[in-house]
Amino acid sequence: MRIGVMADSHENMPMIAKAVDLFNGSGVDIVLHAGDFISPITPREFKNLRPKLIGVFGNNDGDKLLLQEKFEGIGEIYEDYHEIELSGKRIVLMHQPKFLPSLMAGGKYDVIIYGHTHKVDVRGKKPLVVNPGECGGWLTGKSTVGIIDLETMKAQIFELKWA
Repeated sequence: MRIGVMADSHENMPMIAKAVDLFNGSGVDIVLHAGDFISPITPREFKNLRPKLIGVFGNNDGDKLLLQEKFEGIGEIYEDYHEIELSGKRIVLMHQPKFLPSLMAGGKYDVIIYGHTHKVDVRGKKPLVVNPGECGGWLTGKSTVGIIDLETMKAQIFELKWA
């Protein structure tokens, strides 16, 4: 199973569209978003995503109830963190890297996905830790997303090019 991972899209609609195209073209089975969608206009691009979307809220997300409402039929957004099992792998999805060292040492998860820092972070194998960087690209000028292969437990980061 392959999962698309993204974070910190920060309402950058052209970059969200490019991420959606990448994930659709890569045949990922599900997309996990580690927070900071920002506003309820973002589903306009996410509605084109073929795989299901699961996300968590970030510290900058605005009207959470309206965001959840607008994402109905596209995917689900959870409050702070979300645990999921895919292909026999235990995954935790969160925005802020709270307790990251403890989660890494705890042995409960096979994959830890987070956002917030806007910096790419890929390390380890058990657990595999992935921050795909910022999809929005507003802070670093670099828009990135990732794909994790749960069979090989490897993550690949892709840079989305600005027009």
